[in-house]
Amino acid sequence: MAQFFVGMAGWTYEPWRSDFYPTGLRQADELSYASKQVSSIELNGSFYSLQKPSSWQKWREATPADFVFAVKAPRFITHIRGLDDVAEPVANFFASGILALGPKLGPILWQLPPNLDFDSERLEAFLKLLPRTTAEAVEVAKGRGDRMTGREYLETDTDRPLRHAIEVRNFSFDDTDFAALLERHGVAAVLGDSKERWPQLDWVTADFAYARLHGDRELYSAGYDSEGFDAWEEWTRDHLDHDRDTYVYFDNDHKTRAPFDAMELLARLRS
Repeated sequence: MAQFFVGMAGWTYEPWRSDFYPTGLRQADELSYASKQVSSIELNGSFYSLQKPSSWQKWREATPADFVFAVKAPRFITHIRGLDDVAEPVANFFASGILALGPKLGPILWQLPPNLDFDSERLEAFLKLLPRTTAEAVEVAKGRGDRMTGREYLETDTDRPLRHAIEVRNFSFDDTDFAALLERHGVAAVLGDSKERWPQLDWVTADFAYARLHGDRELYSAGYDSEGFDAWEEWTRDHLDHDRDTYVYFDNDHKTRAPFDAMELLARLRS
């Protein structure tokens, strides 16, 4: 049976304290608290820098048994290198400890920058680098660079499938060739709700669906209303009816509404 996972992008934000988080809650306990209110969180610290194996292990231990993390891949690969010559950076990412999440490792999000145009050859070469199982990820990680010596994590408790999703922010990707490429590799096209600032690709290219909700009325500046929740509940249920696991993450209203909106959608889907 298909499953749904709903949460927020990140969990460490000052405006959430004494608002979403109870007054007096230790910062060290925020992930544990947040993970009991939603079913998934998009882990985005990994976008800015490689994390330590001990951090991944700590996050796994702080969350419920059935919790899932989506993981945002490094901007060094997507934004700085623009997907070019990234075999070693990809290996470094998979060696950094991400596999320590074990069964809590959900989809890996590859967010592409607005200045990156669609290039089928470049994207094809990149997609071929990506491991499709955790055992493959261990083998990829073995190609890590010297900078990872002494801080690598090269194991998996069991071999599990790995899922990848790509979010684009350049309208040149609104192309049937891009859709076909993703489908051939089983990679999901992220549906980004962004007030049409970026492409909204409501495509089925994998056996799961992934949406990032930045705001349907004003980008990053508002929570969702009843009509908005109705639309996303319907979208999620449609994918579930077609036996596709579905991941939905709120990244809206400068994040202050995100946890409450995630809880609202989750409550609707559970009813």
